Amino acid sequence: MFIFTARLTRGRIAIGVAAAALLCGAALTAAGLLSGRGVAASASVSPKHVETNEDRVAYLTSYGWEVSPDPVAVEELLLPETFDETYQSYVDLQASQDFDLTAYCGKRVKRYTYTVYNYPTGESGVQANLLLYRDTVVGGDICAPQLDGFLHGLAMP
Repeated sequence: MFIFTARLTRGRIAIGVAAAALLCGAALTAAGLLSGRGVAASASVSPKHVETNEDRVAYLTSYGWEVSPDPVAVEELLLPETFDETYQSYVDLQASQDFDLTAYCGKRVKRYTYTVYNYPTGESGVQANLLLYRDTVVGGDICAPQLDGFLHGLAMP
């Protein structure tokens, strides 16, 4: 497992926050316009070509999540060659969201973890995880990593 860190200047952080706020505003506006037509807001952002942090934040925002402007963790993971029964429930969760993790067996993916600020029950400490292979989202989840926590797909409950 690898952990990557980045050194950010105040200027880059300010630009990131401004961009995230702009994306959130645009997503909320688009969600309001789309909801009148019966189209899911999450359909507006493709899981492909998710190359930058702004793209990842926009992807999570398309599901209705308000997340930290920067990831709290970035990890490189090696998916197993075959998924055994310990992974099966997670593979099933991803399949229910139209992500096929079995296509990425033996591949290295990056997991980006963001803090979620607007979980419907008001819970704190909730995190959003995105799994990316190159520039494609191949999986994701919302979780509360506490001992009595939960794990579900990216869709708002």
